[in-house]
Amino acid sequence: MASNYSYNATYNHSNASNIHQPTPYGSGDPYYNESTGFITPPQPKKGTSKWIKIGIPVGILVIAGAVVGIVLGLRAHDKSSTSSTSGSSGNSNSASGSKNNLGLFATATDSQYMLPIYPSTTNTALFTTPTFKASSSSSSGWPSDPFQPANPSVTQVRTDRPRLIAPAYKWAALPSLIAKDPYLKYWNETIFGNATAYYDLPVVQYFMDGDSGILDNAREVKMRVKAFAYVYRMTNDTKWVDRAFKELQNAAGNGTTAFGPDGNDKWNPTHFLDTAEFSAAFGYAYDWLYDILTDEQKSQIRTSLIQYGLSRGVVAYNNSDNRFTGWWSSNIYGNWNCVCNGGLTVGALAILGDDTTGTAEQLLALTVDNAKQNCALAVSPDGSWSETANYWYFGTTGHAEMASSLMTATGSDYGLLDVNPNFQLTGLFHMHITGPGSLFAWGDHGPNKFSTTANGMFLYGDHYSHPEYVLFQRDQHDAPEPWSMFWYNPTVAGAFWDGLAIDHFFTNNTDQWAAMRSSWTDENALYVGIKAGTLQGHQTHNDLDCGDFVLDALGTRWAGDLGSGDYRSTGYFSNDTQESDRWLYYRKRTEGQNTILVNQANQLVTAQPTILQNLTSGTTQGSSTVLSIQKDDTALFTADLTSAYDNVTSFKRGIRLLNGRKQVLLQDDINASGTIMWRMHTNATVAVDGTTATLKIGDKTLTMSILNAPSGVSMTTGEAKRFASDPALPTGMTDQDNPGVTVVMISLPAGSYSLQVLFNPQWDGMSSSDFVTPPSVPIDSWTLTSHN
Repeated sequence: MASNYSYNATYNHSNASNIHQPTPYGSGDPYYNESTGFITPPQPKKGTSKWIKIGIPVGILVIAGAVVGIVLGLRAHDKSSTSSTSGSSGNSNSASGSKNNLGLFATATDSQYMLPIYPSTTNTALFTTPTFKASSSSSSGWPSDPFQPANPSVTQVRTDRPRLIAPAYKWAALPSLIAKDPYLKYWNETIFGNATAYYDLPVVQYFMDGDSGILDNAREVKMRVKAFAYVYRMTNDTKWVDRAFKELQNAAGNGTTAFGPDGNDKWNPTHFLDTAEFSAAFGYAYDWLYDILTDEQKSQIRTSLIQYGLSRGVVAYNNSDNRFTGWWSSNIYGNWNCVCNGGLTVGALAILGDDTTGTAEQLLALTVDNAKQNCALAVSPDGSWSETANYWYFGTTGHAEMASSLMTATGSDYGLLDVNPNFQLTGLFHMHITGPGSLFAWGDHGPNKFSTTANGMFLYGDHYSHPEYVLFQRDQHDAPEPWSMFWYNPTVAGAFWDGLAIDHFFTNNTDQWAAMRSSWTDENALYVGIKAGTLQGHQTHNDLDCGDFVLDALGTRWAGDLGSGDYRSTGYFSNDTQESDRWLYYRKRTEGQNTILVNQANQLVTAQPTILQNLTSGTTQGSSTVLSIQKDDTALFTADLTSAYDNVTSFKRGIRLLNGRKQVLLQDDINASGTIMWRMHTNATVAVDGTTATLKIGDKTLTMSILNAPSGVSMTTGEAKRFASDPALPTGMTDQDNPGVTVVMISLPAGSYSLQVLFNPQWDGMSSSDFVTPPSVPIDSWTLTSHN
């Protein structure tokens, strides 16, 4: 059966060919077989992909998973991915029967952005309010766990195996649940297909990827052994055990080819994420295959896990080796703490009781409390992730795996899910930061994802009673992998969009951003994301980007972010002070963002922007996938960005939706004593005519114009690269190219201005007379009706 949901969601952090968007399966991913919908082994490589070479220093080899593309770019409207089937029959009186009758909500996965495409229908009976419908066995749809300790302890684990994430009672119940639920059925089939593809691949080859270490290796091994172990437990076919053990042997340095250095540093503890992810991979394999592994195999896995993983964790926590101190364990509210503590906890829980060295017990006394004090606090009071939209994936995966493993192995998460009362809001962050043209992905987006997904949404939705989180994630391309099979609550029913506001404002001072759209289910919908926020406190993954915005319409992204620079670059992660080498690279500099430049200089890292207003008509989508928008329906966001600049007396930026959310007005009220430059990055072909520009991507068109333009001011275009006057890069460094990216610019001399730029996507069925020209209104006087 062909499926659009095959999982191998990888990003390559060093590609610069496009602005931060993964290449779709079937359009360059060597693992994807379009005829089957599953990934298949690639042919032996004759050299590095031409895409991957861009932006990488000569002589550095890379592992090509999937190509990262530009945040902007044409969405393929030919629906090149295959459509999903409609499901099978079932008992229409039950939640599962209703789902089987309807089938998958999404009809396809978009071939460019890998986002679900929903049918256009006004039949509201098909989609209802999100809810969990309690089954006869339990509220989760699963049988009750017989392991219910009265006084849970991190060192007292269940006696039956498996103990991590999927205890035996869940495996026993899974086949009948798969038969009743079309999502579980699709995911199960896809996991089988992917495991089959991995089976014939050579074992993961050791590759030290500069400052990113062997993290790709670790996550790919983890992805594979999870799939192998899953298929074994579903089939009892021992060939999957043999293949999993072959992968583990290789990663332990006991294979036919060398893997890493001799000694205890084989899993690269100097970049401890690598060590943690290998520890998790070995822990899951040990636990899920425990009943079939020989005593000798278990001993080998245990020995490797302790020597290269857990013992290194003890050293890191004790700071007894200055090459890899546990810096990530002290006031680090981000993915490093979540992944490191999570991997160590999983590995320790897996071998607890078999470990005669005491290492596992020693670690569990450290990791759980530390994660509660750090990892769990990475979610801001408004639900935003403290780093970036993409680092949310890494952090929440580590957090969810750790919490789930603790619950199933010991009977409690010890407050990891609830110590931060704001954690329950992070699903809302992820949903709103996802536009029809992909994420509003400011800052870095990280290395290849491999085993990293957004499937923590299933665990969080169930735990926090937010069925909309579950319903949103189950249609996403990264859903089908083993965790979704056990975190998913099959009693969920309804549509995530029914009753969901189409605008949301996130007001925590470190982020301060807004998401405004015209629909949750229309792939052609208008979407605007804009941010203010501080420029420090994001684990050195942010850009100098106060005022940055993205714009989607007509099924494509017109204004977008460049994403990560080359992680191997000198000083890239040095610090976030004003003099940091990080700010020498174009993708991190203010000139590389969609905002205002003054004197061609970077913004001040000490910026403390303030939100002035965030207003919305308050529209929520109903059960229909077709949302009718009234002409006066609007939303707006305004912020004072003065503190981000030298030579600026006052700077306020505002953005609002106009004309029934068909047009966008971006306004900058600024008084500066230096030269002013307005900048926007696009993949479009741009034709400029004075104060207007026509942008084309494929057969789609957007026009933009300066309203009330000062005399002599016009639009210009340029390349997305550093100014000749920029400070020199570190010795030996070259900046990344950004091919296919055009910068639209408006230049002004020092002075006081109200610069208004109007964006008009050329919607089907709209004539020129259908567009409005808004009045000129100072940002301080904006209201919901000020531009009617």
